[in-house]
Amino acid sequence: MSLIITDDCIACDACREECPNYAIEEGDPIYIIDPDRCTECVGHFEEPACVEVCPVDCIIVDPDNQETMEELQFKYEQIQEEEA
Repeated sequence: MSLIITDDCIACDACREECPNYAIEEGDPIYIIDPDRCTECVGHFEEPACVEVCPVDCIIVDPDNQETMEELQFKYEQIQEEEA
């Protein structure tokens, strides 16, 4: 499951710096999450770091992008190989 940022986003930039996969970027007018890079922090943290720091709780599970824990782990491993 990739995460998405809702229209409640206040563009505070707190989430972008916390993402270990660099999946969050500035959009217009709200930030966006790249579903191809979002692993919900699987491989890095117990919980999604962006959700932890969001002051307005606008980061939710994307209902249109459901992935299993195994798929998220595989995506994490692929990202790590790309960056090596």
